[in-house]
Amino acid sequence: MASASVVAAVEARLAANWANCTVLELNGPGDTPTDGSAFLTVQYPVANEQHIGLGQVGQRVFRESGGIRFVLSIPRGDGLTQGLGWADDLRNLFRAAQFGGVNCIAASPPFLNDSNDDGQYFKLSVVVEYYADVFV
Repeated sequence: MASASVVAAVEARLAANWANCTVLELNGPGDTPTDGSAFLTVQYPVANEQHIGLGQVGQRVFRESGGIRFVLSIPRGDGLTQGLGWADDLRNLFRAAQFGGVNCIAASPPFLNDSNDDGQYFKLSVVVEYYADVFV
């Protein structure tokens, strides 16, 4: 799981720049929309940290690096045009972006295979590599 500062920065960037569909927070108050509309979830499947040196005034500097996984759940049977467009919007929002101490690198295209179907939804996943330096 990513650190609290990374999660807060990603949530803030989405809140300020994403209006395509509802964003469901991890362990938040929202639930899958009852009307079957599209929604986005954000996951942090891997994060690692390593000591990279000393900063100003003897501060220790640690680098957290990992992946942010965005999962778009779109209504099944609606085709891919809108979902792939939204996936590109997410990629463009986070690709090579710096915000709140988070440095995003590359953003993968969505994965398409037999596991995309999930009940009444078709899921598209985009993964963004990131790193963030922490000064202690």
